[in-house]
Amino acid sequence: MPRIPTINVETASAEQQQILANVKKGLGLVPNLVATLAQSPAAAHAYLSFSGALAKGSLPRPLQEQISLVVGETNSCDYCVAAHTLLGAKAGLTPEAALAARTAEATDPKTAAALVFAKKIVTERGHVTDADVAGLRAQGFTDGDITEIVANTALNIFTNYFNHIAATVVDFPAAPKLACGCAH
Repeated sequence: MPRIPTINVETASAEQQQILANVKKGLGLVPNLVATLAQSPAAAHAYLSFSGALAKGSLPRPLQEQISLVVGETNSCDYCVAAHTLLGAKAGLTPEAALAARTAEATDPKTAAALVFAKKIVTERGHVTDADVAGLRAQGFTDGDITEIVANTALNIFTNYFNHIAATVVDFPAAPKLACGCAH
């Protein structure tokens, strides 16, 4: 049962209704995450602005989804793992690539480096080393790309934590379990 409910469209303020209408127009639906964030129009606008800006960034969409998956898995956010498994597929990730991303793995060394870095941001609370950053540069990431890896990680930490606190009802197909049956 959710701790913070989704907005009821019938009783929503004009601003909340506009947020929900804009999301529905863009996505064709309103995910429970956004319908719950809309309890605070400021928080909903912040999330939508941040994610919208990053969608236009330098990182390819599949990599953004892989970062979302590793961060969601590391933070044990079932909502985000389910959502980004579906969104990752729409961005071109195979089911195998989506599963691998959750454990910071990828067949491409550059992608794997980004995923390991994102996971380290989460597990080490942002305390990475000079060698970690140098490793990304050695894989061809620019300082702008590194900044966007951090930004994508931070955005996902926000949604992971919000979903934990709100107990957001998962409205996406459940993601497959990891083969090891463990959380990473």
